[in-house]
Amino acid sequence: MPVEIQIEYQGDLRCVAKHVPSGQTIVTDAPVDNGGKGEAFSPTDLLAAAYGTCIATIMALVAKRNGVDIKGATVRVDKHMAAAPSRRIGSLDVTFTLPPGLNISDTDKRKFEAAARACPVHESLHPDVKLNVKFVYL
Repeated sequence: MPVEIQIEYQGDLRCVAKHVPSGQTIVTDAPVDNGGKGEAFSPTDLLAAAYGTCIATIMALVAKRNGVDIKGATVRVDKHMAAAPSRRIGSLDVTFTLPPGLNISDTDKRKFEAAARACPVHESLHPDVKLNVKFVYL
């Protein structure tokens, strides 16, 4: 079943996207280096955020199935743009940090990390986008 997203261009390189099922909206703005005001997420920022939240969601699903609560985990995504051969995301550096005090076995770590690297956003990205994912267990 498709999910409808409605987008309205507001002018000045700004859009409002509406997630129709929930009614939630997101504003996007072109980045300053591409003629925008940089006052909101750019479309490529949203892709980077989608990748980070996808990893967190998939890891949480696997953790829950294995009786582990990862509430408080954090994800940092650093997006690096490339100019050639065209303007695009060149790489995403991701650091997923689990909260301290979790006693996670090496077997569970391998399960979590494999699931994260197979999240739907990861699987949807072009192979030319370099994905550097690091997991930190405190």
